[in-house]
Amino acid sequence: MKFLNFLHAGSERLGALVADQHVLDLTAAWPSQPAPSSVDELIAGGAQALELAQQAIEQAQLACDKGSAAACLVYDSITVLPPVSMAGRNIFNVGRNYRDHIIEGNLANGRPADAFPKAIEFFTKPRTSLVGHRGEVPRHGLLTNSLDYEVELAIVIGKAGRDIAPEHAHEHVFGYTILNDITARDLQRLHGQWFKGKSLDGSCPLGPVVVHASAIDNPDNLQLSLDIDGEERQSDNTNSMIFNVAAIIAQLSAGMTLLPGDVIATGTPKGVGFAQQPPRCLEIGQTVRARIEGIGELSNTVVA
Repeated sequence: MKFLNFLHAGSERLGALVADQHVLDLTAAWPSQPAPSSVDELIAGGAQALELAQQAIEQAQLACDKGSAAACLVYDSITVLPPVSMAGRNIFNVGRNYRDHIIEGNLANGRPADAFPKAIEFFTKPRTSLVGHRGEVPRHGLLTNSLDYEVELAIVIGKAGRDIAPEHAHEHVFGYTILNDITARDLQRLHGQWFKGKSLDGSCPLGPVVVHASAIDNPDNLQLSLDIDGEERQSDNTNSMIFNVAAIIAQLSAGMTLLPGDVIATGTPKGVGFAQQPPRCLEIGQTVRARIEGIGELSNTVVA
């Protein structure tokens, strides 16, 4: 099941993406009231809401098969929203989690190539930075000369927990999505930490869907890639992560409660713009496409 948030007739709706070309309006097809209008509300409803979602999918698909345009919307024609609310907690992020990306970053910053982190490096991005699929990423030319990109697998938490053991980590996952960790590298260096350089408005493209965990056989073995105007810049597999999904959830939840709807980005592979010679970062007019196997494609355009 691929769930998403979208706009229809001026209101936010909960949808299901079918065959990557049609969106079923689950809010309209919901078998009881009140009907959820977002992925967050679906997650908050727990197992019972997921069962109702399956019923709504079946009902909407039946209407779609009978030719109902209201129940079956064309994916390319709708406004896709970020799959989580801007009202939640900051997005949690993992830094430096792919070996080759760590090496390229070390070399670009004048550090020893083999300086690897001994523990997971966590930081956050505010939800005010969220932007959806086909949304615009501001270039922020007055603030940065080095706006970069990072494709990442993101975990969406479905069940609250603290001190979660690695062997139980996947029980707390609702699903997975794509995150592009847009980063102002010069601001990141200027402020001596990562938050400011990774928190500009529009710097967190997320989506387009949240794929339920039951549809992902192994999140630690997914192909991911990123291209700019069709030129591939990043390509790897999540099996290259130093800290896998279970380890990330276990370490982040140690002494800290994770809540339903929390989002955790898991790090990016090599190929980022600032580490290339010469650096090749984002410019106005470019279209960035981030892809992850089993989830889909997140596309955004850089604007002035």
